[in-house]
Amino acid sequence: MLVIASRTPPAAPQSAPAPRLSYLVFRLERRIRAHLDDSLARHGVTTTEYMALSELRTRDGLSSAELARIAFVTPQAMNLVIRDLERRGLIRRDPHPAGGRVLCARLTSEGVSVLQRCDGSLDDIETVMLAKVDTTLRGTLREGLTLCARALRTDAHLDTH
Repeated sequence: MLVIASRTPPAAPQSAPAPRLSYLVFRLERRIRAHLDDSLARHGVTTTEYMALSELRTRDGLSSAELARIAFVTPQAMNLVIRDLERRGLIRRDPHPAGGRVLCARLTSEGVSVLQRCDGSLDDIETVMLAKVDTTLRGTLREGLTLCARALRTDAHLDTH
């Protein structure tokens, strides 16, 4: 006697949950960083150096410690970056107006020139990245990411459990 076992049909596949926004931002940051590292290297600049130069364009006269906080590197690491930028003539450091040992970094004309060339590389990366994103969505994305960054400026309010 032949017995045919009845099979239960396979369960319908459950749709995977949407990726977390923080994961998507992290993945995008890693991809941008890889492209940026390659592009900036052609100009003889590291990503951390580019960040420092860009910040000095926006806020002239920052100290090495302030730049370290902005770039998420240690003060010691930023001191090395600043010394190298100064040695290459891309920045100069002047005494802080209030006195003391703090030195304020400022872009030189050569620093501005290098920064402009690097900006072109970043423009190229953003052109590819945003090719399928319309102007309205770009504005929304910029606004949303800015709000998120401001909200996490300090993590004192985050739950620690």
